[in-house]
Amino acid sequence: MPAYLDNAATTKPCEEAVAAALAAMTDNYGNPSSLHRVGLNAELAVTEARKSIAAALVCLPECITFTSGATESNNTLIIGAAEHYGKRKKKIVVSAIEHPSVEESMKYLEKNGFEVVRIKPQKTGEIDADEFIAAVDYNTVLASCMLVNNETGAIMPVKKIFTQIKRSYPDCITHCDAVQGFLKIPIKTADLNADLITVSGHKVHAPKGVGAMYIKKGIRVNPRMLGGGQEKGMRSGTESVPLISAFGAAIRAQLQTIPTAWSNAEELNNRLRKKLAALDYITINSNAEDQCPFILNFSVKGIRSEIMLHFLESKNIYVSSGSACSKGGHSSVLTAMGIPDKVADSAIRVSFSRMSSCGEVEALATALQEGYMSLAKR
Repeated sequence: MPAYLDNAATTKPCEEAVAAALAAMTDNYGNPSSLHRVGLNAELAVTEARKSIAAALVCLPECITFTSGATESNNTLIIGAAEHYGKRKKKIVVSAIEHPSVEESMKYLEKNGFEVVRIKPQKTGEIDADEFIAAVDYNTVLASCMLVNNETGAIMPVKKIFTQIKRSYPDCITHCDAVQGFLKIPIKTADLNADLITVSGHKVHAPKGVGAMYIKKGIRVNPRMLGGGQEKGMRSGTESVPLISAFGAAIRAQLQTIPTAWSNAEELNNRLRKKLAALDYITINSNAEDQCPFILNFSVKGIRSEIMLHFLESKNIYVSSGSACSKGGHSSVLTAMGIPDKVADSAIRVSFSRMSSCGEVEALATALQEGYMSLAKR
């Protein structure tokens, strides 16, 4: 049996999501914008999924807009909010360890006259809340900080940061990429104090190609996709009913079991940590505290990531050498944490899901030892 431990890259769609997608393709195949019954049935399926995401984020369904995924959501929210509110205010504060879709949006805005201040993480991987807050001032139009880092699993103090920002600068727009925390950490939009939130389907056992963005009522974002005015004009283009239905079904299947899933991931993470700690050629890069247990990052001394990755693949064990959303070069996240290049070059990211098992952890631990004994001799 293969051991798939690359769930931060993508997850296997759950049975409920597959069934919902199939039903949408065979039964609810209409265009949600059509006025006849077939179209109405498709629209009802989209509405049901919207309600499911709203329930998971504890917000109004009307605040949810469907997209093709997190990259589109981040691009739209960040650039769209900056363009709408940034006529006079030109400063943006963001963490230095964001997903590429956030960082590239920041680079785009820099080329268009915005000042972007990037807050580096501490050595443990977390952003210092006080340092982030101190960087925000009356000229700041947007503050963006992810909830869980996709490479190390570090949980960011988003609630503390955004709460203080809103208290001192209520007009500053707050954005959170919550992709790696969605359905792992309970999220309430009101508690988080985020005006804008990004989530993705394929990280939570739904298919690839569907995501969503939360836009707080009263907040304006300039749309990036123009056309027929679907999704209340925020995201034109015919909605993908099969993907949206599957996203909603995946959420409904998991929403009530978030604490159980966390406990299971914690058990697997701790089990693997103990095994890795016993090996003197392993360096654990993920901090033990303020950590999402679904992700564990470590380095194997003297063996480049891709070499170990392919050895593990030969044993039917699938992990990652870092973010699957960018290719080439050093990990910008590990570099920002101050981790030496040699250590970063040998980093392995293991990421669990609700489907992960102790057997997979045992197989990985055994294969890592075999791999080191074999590859270190070369």
